[in-house]
Amino acid sequence: MQDNLIENIKERMTEFSKSQRLIGGFITEHYEKAAYMTASRLGSTVGVSESTVVRFAIEMGYEGYPEMQKALQNYSKTRLTALQRLDITNNRIDSEHVLKSVLMQDIDRIRMTVEMTDEDSFDKAVNSIISAKNIYIFGAMSSNVLARFLDYYFQLIFDNVHFVQAVNTSGIYQQLIRIDKGDVLIAFSFPRYCQSTANAAKYAASCGAQIVAITDSAASPLGQLADHVLLAKSDMASFADSLAAPLSLINAIIVAVGMKKRDKLETTLARLETMWDENGVYNRGA
Repeated sequence: MQDNLIENIKERMTEFSKSQRLIGGFITEHYEKAAYMTASRLGSTVGVSESTVVRFAIEMGYEGYPEMQKALQNYSKTRLTALQRLDITNNRIDSEHVLKSVLMQDIDRIRMTVEMTDEDSFDKAVNSIISAKNIYIFGAMSSNVLARFLDYYFQLIFDNVHFVQAVNTSGIYQQLIRIDKGDVLIAFSFPRYCQSTANAAKYAASCGAQIVAITDSAASPLGQLADHVLLAKSDMASFADSLAAPLSLINAIIVAVGMKKRDKLETTLARLETMWDENGVYNRGA
């Protein structure tokens, strides 16, 4: 399979037939749309048959159109701007059934996450977190939501958790200034990958800390730096990132850690329940 479809198409433009030039030209100019088109739709858009599109994919070195489309999606997901994401929504979401379309896509992403999950890697990551002297948690942009969710529950389980605020670069390093050997940095990164996350992981690793990466690919900038990589399928729903699968993975981490730290967690929760009752934190209803 070709590593860079767009560059390969550009290099071979002069040797293409007329139909192939139509397909190649559309892909290079509108890769963000082509990545989510069926072979039939791509063909009708440029005025060629579906079979011509399939043959084009094979000519480019792929087994078929689905493989080329996947490569194109991998290429585009780190390059799409928020406006481009919004623009291609109509190609992916049924405007008459938005709720069902988005929920069904999230179900598919969770199913794919189950299939790509390695139980042994998961257990090793959990054990690394439990045995850490200090736990640092960091996620930038939309991944900050995931980091905060994990931090909320880890604060109930551990007394050595440090949430790293996604501020400017110097501020991030300042919060990591004491990270050392025996510590763990749990970092989140999904397309479009934030450079600050990879920089933080690189710094933490240079200080001897272990890196637990929660990302969509071992080949992602964060995945390449990590000691433990936990994969979750992420994609976009319009301009918004779909984080249902990563959140499910985080839930699994919280449950696994909670089971291993049950005694301490039970004591903490019992004290919290008493405090909540005394202060009327929750509405118990009529």
